[in-house]
Amino acid sequence: MADTSATREIFVTGLKNAHAMENQALSIMKPQVSRIENYPEVARRLEEHIRETEGQIARLEELLQQLDESHSSMKDMALSFTGAMAAMGHTMAGDEILKNSFANFAFENFEIAAYKSLLTVAELGGFPFATSALQTNLQEEQNMARWLDDNLRTVTMRFANLREAGESAKV
Repeated sequence: MADTSATREIFVTGLKNAHAMENQALSIMKPQVSRIENYPEVARRLEEHIRETEGQIARLEELLQQLDESHSSMKDMALSFTGAMAAMGHTMAGDEILKNSFANFAFENFEIAAYKSLLTVAELGGFPFATSALQTNLQEEQNMARWLDDNLRTVTMRFANLREAGESAKV
């Protein structure tokens, strides 16, 4: 399929949505990492993924510029707000670190699906210039999802051990 106006519109909308999604991810991760005390490995990985996410946003902005488009400030703001509210909602939970781990794993898989879809539209629409950047973003999300999956048992055990010892375990 060639670069038709409908496919281009789908692609541009997807890029704008991905940009807003990554801003939402930042608004979820930054409050989490600022509250973590008893899970240094989680804090380190979140800090690393925050830097990756900032790079993902820059790559998405470059792709939009190549298409003579810009990100949607309204979408960015709306999703950042909902992300911040989600992160704040977990602070009330006695098992905040577990709730955050579950939500982060789900969100990473959402991002993976979004990038796989964008790669498909890039292929269908004839946007080969976008493939490398989107593949990089996808790989970073897959790595983060894998890390969360690989470490859920460890985080859960640490949470349970801290609670058993009567220590603050939530973050």
